[in-house]
Amino acid sequence: MRRIRIEAVVALLAIAVLLMTVLGTTQLVVQYSTLADVRAAQQPSVIEVAKVNAQLDTLATETARLAAAGNSDARAVVDEMQRQGVTLRPPAEGH
Repeated sequence: MRRIRIEAVVALLAIAVLLMTVLGTTQLVVQYSTLADVRAAQQPSVIEVAKVNAQLDTLATETARLAAAGNSDARAVVDEMQRQGVTLRPPAEGH
């Protein structure tokens, strides 16, 4: 029976660890690239949502302002929104 030299065993272990590290790193790079692609694909939607959100905020603020100023239609909208659990507040004075 042949004796395996300790240097050969250490070399094989070192190669195995190196290969595992390279494969793990490659996998992480591929996953990172995939996530970056997904994020880039979602960016137009995120921008559009921000625009719609800003428009809704403006609409809600102006509706609350009109209701506070005595507009009956705006008051009806604010009352219905409150009934559904949404509170519309007029902008602070001076804005």
